[in-house]
Amino acid sequence: MTTTRPRTTAGMVPPRAADGPVGTSGEAFGVTPSPEQDPSPVGTLNQWLLSDEFIDDLITQTGEDGVALTGRDGFLPELVRRVLERGLAVELTDHLGYEKGDPGGRGNGNSRNGSTGKTLSTEVGPIEVNTPRDRAGTFEPRLVPKGARRIGGGLDEMIISLYAGGMTVRDIQAHLARTLGTELSHETIANITDAVLEEVKAWQSRPLDPVYPVVFLDALVVKVRDGAHVVNRAAHLAVGIDTDGIKHVLGIWVQATEGAKFWASVCAQLANRGVKDILIACCDGLPGLPEAIEATWPHTVVQTCVVHLIRAANRYVAYGDRKAFSAALKTLYTAADAEAAEMALLELAESPLGRKYPAAVAVWQRAWERFIPFLAFPPEVRKVIYTTNTLESLNYQLRKIIKNRGHFPNDDAVVKLLWLAIRDIEDKRARRRATDAGKPKTQRNAPGYLIEGATTHGWKAALNQFELLYPDRLAGHIN
Repeated sequence: MTTTRPRTTAGMVPPRAADGPVGTSGEAFGVTPSPEQDPSPVGTLNQWLLSDEFIDDLITQTGEDGVALTGRDGFLPELVRRVLERGLAVELTDHLGYEKGDPGGRGNGNSRNGSTGKTLSTEVGPIEVNTPRDRAGTFEPRLVPKGARRIGGGLDEMIISLYAGGMTVRDIQAHLARTLGTELSHETIANITDAVLEEVKAWQSRPLDPVYPVVFLDALVVKVRDGAHVVNRAAHLAVGIDTDGIKHVLGIWVQATEGAKFWASVCAQLANRGVKDILIACCDGLPGLPEAIEATWPHTVVQTCVVHLIRAANRYVAYGDRKAFSAALKTLYTAADAEAAEMALLELAESPLGRKYPAAVAVWQRAWERFIPFLAFPPEVRKVIYTTNTLESLNYQLRKIIKNRGHFPNDDAVVKLLWLAIRDIEDKRARRRATDAGKPKTQRNAPGYLIEGATTHGWKAALNQFELLYPDRLAGHIN
C-alpha cells in the first residue's frame, strides 16, 4: 500500500503517525512493506522516508527555500528531533502504562507532567528536544538519558578522529561551530578525547609474546609543558617483529628522566608484560639503553641502526657530495666481516671525501663497537635489520601530526595522540582495502598495513638463519 503524504512544512519533516506507539510492523509509519521488501523497522522507515515522492518534495523545497541538510535549522536535525520526541513519548507511555488522554489512567498515582527542553549536540547539528516528565519523578528515559548532552556516539567519534588527525581542541571547537553549528566547550571536547585514556592504558599494559627476534626503538621529539616552561622530550616507540614476521607496536614512552633510569623502567615493563627474550635490539645510540637491555635480557645483541648512522653522517656532508659519500659508506655495511669493514672505514677516512668531511667519518668511528655486531649476521638477517622503511614512514606521518600541535599539556597527552594517530592511520588503510575487496588484482591500489600487523619482507629466509643462529632460544616459539 502506498501512502500519499501532504507537502511538508518549512522543516520538511514528514508528518508522524497520529495514533498509537511506534510499532515494528511498519504500520505506524503508514507503510505496509511488500513481501519482496525489507520488513524490519529500519527497512520500513527507509521505504517511508526515501520514497520517490518524499525525495521529490525535499529537492523542490531545498531549491525554493535553500534549506540545509545539517546544522542549525537543517532538515536532518529536525527529523532527528521529531523521532527522538516521538520515541520519548512512547517510553513514557510504557512507563505509565496508559496512552495520553486515556481515562483508564486516572487515579493510578502517576501521570504526565509536561516536558523540559534541552539542547543535544549531534553529528548533524544541535537539536532542541523536549523531554517529557512524570509527576512522580520516576521516569528514566533510555533514548535520551537524564543529563545527556550528546547522543548517537557519532559526534564523539568525529571529535576523536579530528584529534587523531592533529587538530587541537580549540581547532576542533571552531570546526564544529563552523560546519555543524554545534557549540561545545573546551572542557567537553577535552573530556571526550580523554575518554580513550583507559583504552590507551589497557593497550600499553597488554600481554606480549615471550620472544621477539627483532625489536626496533625510535624516538620523536615533542614539546611538553613542564610547569611554567615548555621543554623538548623524546617520545620513544618500540616496534617488535614476532616469530611469524608480523610487526607490532609494543609501546610508547615519553622520556622525562635521565637515560639509565628511564630505560631500566621501560625494559622492566616489557619483561613484566611477558617478554622473556629479544634476539636483536636496534636503536640509535640512546644513552642508557644498551646497559638496560643487557641487564634485562643478557643475551640480546644491541645493534646501532645502520640507516640512522648513514643519516647522521650525511648531516655533515654537502648536498652535492652525499651521493658519493653514501656510496662509500655502502662498502662498510655490506662488508663480509668486521675486518673488511674496518679496512673500508680507514680507506674512507684517507680518501678526499673523508678528509673533506672528517666529522662524518667520526660518526661511524664513535659508533663502531655497536655497529660491528651487524656484520656477524648473514645477508638475510642483515636485510631485516637494515630495512626500516615502514618505521620511517610511520614517523614521517606522526611528525606531520605533532607539528600541528605546538606543545602538549602533559606526557599522557603525547601518548594519547600518538596512539590515536597510529590507530587512525591503520583504520584509513583498512577502509581503502575494504573498498578494493573483490576488484581484480590489477585494479587494487589500496596500501597495506603500515606498522601494526604488517608483514616483514623476506622473513622466511631470515627465520631460517635465526633458527641456525639461535636454535635453543627459538625452540617452542615458532608456530
